[in-house]
Amino acid sequence: MKIPATKAIMECLLEQEVDTVFGYPGGTILNVYDELYRYQDKIRHVLTAHEQGASHAADGYARSTGKVGVCFATSGPGATNLTTGIATAYLDSSPVVFLTCNVTENNLGKDAFQEVDITGIAMPITKATFLVRCAQDIPAVMRQAFAVAANGRPGPVLVDFLKNVTNPDQIIEYEFVPWRKNRTCPGVRELNRPLKSPEPNRQDVDKLLEMIKESKKPLIICGGGVARGRAHKEFGEFARKVDSPVAITVMGSGAFPGRDPLTTGIIGMHGSKASNTACNECDLLISVGCRFSDRVALNPATFATQAKIVQIDIDRAEIDKNVLTDHHIIGNAKRVLEMLNKELPQYDHTEWKKHILPLRSPSVAKDSSLLTPQQILETIRVQAPEDTIVATDVGQHQMWAIKYFHFDYPGQLMTSGGFGTMGFGLGAAIGAQLGNPDKQVVHITGDGCFRMNCHELCTVQHYNLPIISVVFNNGTLGMVRQWQSLMYGKRYSATTLDRGPDFVKLAEAYGIQGFRATNLEEMKAAMQAALDSKSAAVIDCVLNIDEMVRPMVSAGSAITDFLLD
Repeated sequence: MKIPATKAIMECLLEQEVDTVFGYPGGTILNVYDELYRYQDKIRHVLTAHEQGASHAADGYARSTGKVGVCFATSGPGATNLTTGIATAYLDSSPVVFLTCNVTENNLGKDAFQEVDITGIAMPITKATFLVRCAQDIPAVMRQAFAVAANGRPGPVLVDFLKNVTNPDQIIEYEFVPWRKNRTCPGVRELNRPLKSPEPNRQDVDKLLEMIKESKKPLIICGGGVARGRAHKEFGEFARKVDSPVAITVMGSGAFPGRDPLTTGIIGMHGSKASNTACNECDLLISVGCRFSDRVALNPATFATQAKIVQIDIDRAEIDKNVLTDHHIIGNAKRVLEMLNKELPQYDHTEWKKHILPLRSPSVAKDSSLLTPQQILETIRVQAPEDTIVATDVGQHQMWAIKYFHFDYPGQLMTSGGFGTMGFGLGAAIGAQLGNPDKQVVHITGDGCFRMNCHELCTVQHYNLPIISVVFNNGTLGMVRQWQSLMYGKRYSATTLDRGPDFVKLAEAYGIQGFRATNLEEMKAAMQAALDSKSAAVIDCVLNIDEMVRPMVSAGSAITDFLLD
């Protein structure tokens, strides 16, 4: 049938079972928004305060639901405001489709008002970009964009429509095609990377089974690929059959229970003594869905030197990129683990566990009249529902949250692990809350990060989202100050935040309840009041300026070379 091009865009979204989009309108995308008005009973649009907030919200929606997130923006500054969110999704393999509009064909390349080559800008930080210059290409491009975002190693895709393509007089031939996984579409340029996940090589799987049989001191790393691929059940079975300690990366949080008897905690720069020591002493290191970033393998030359290293990853490009392996298996984590579990016998590594697991002994908060990070996180963990979703920004509070909260299922933690985006948290919390309306969402942030996204409180208030923002307010850029304290002779250059706003008054200005906590009792009371109200809240937690994240290994050092223990 023949329909307007903008109607085809909406119908293609419905094909993909999209019911929520995040965005911010502008001149070149007005034709699309005009059509969206007619679809408001089928597609909910969430207007954020800033395009970057919309990009993070779409990302948080994707991470917490397992669906593809969708974000709209106009040309020029609207499109470029998305780039931090696009890069954040790219580094953490989050499937988001970004739809932008550009100037008309006759103005292209002439530095027209709000013109920018967003497909060129976004090319290094997306799986694919498309510039739609012909209206009839819309259905094929839209279907391909969603297929590319969701399949193989997930990630962001950007589609840019020229404004004349979306004009009301553009009528195209369209037929509704129900969503099918791993579908490719004719008429669209071929991509360098395949859509389907590669089937694991049987011989590669058999070789790993033999390596496990020979190992006396195995260590398994649970990476972000396990969480993203929802392979947590298969991973749990694998870990228990191997009977191995399990170290978890920041992005792997939730893919293996943080309180499981086999868990040694996070690994790497702020890794636990148990995880980092096990990495240093194991004879077989099996990494599942971990790309060995510089925050895990701080010094590749000294990383797991006593072990045979095995890397399981969906992306061939990640194999041997950062750490040279002795063996690898390319494939989807869930599929590889299914094949392994089918053949694995039950092993017993009691002696090895007796050596490693006692090293994870938890730290105990000191009695203090001042509030501590551990007290804040334990209060949230005890008082909030067990399945509470946590979105963090980046810095000390991020590491404390991962260390003390413990996560039990994929998508429970949303954090910017690869790009380290300050300002990610509140947008991500908005997306998670809209995607999971029956769950409590807590936004954990620092006073530096909160200044970068607090304007999205208007979004929280307008859509009646019961998000609780907990601000770790130590009056400084805490993680940077920590480095300055330990490695820069306490020269605190441009890190002290001795300025406003008053976060309680700021919350109230947005029509949201605000609390201040200076000790444990005030924190407990504020958290309970926020939960009981079933509405949004900001809790300003006053901390000592010199609180530090422990342990810590400096960049480029051996993994057991702790600066702080």
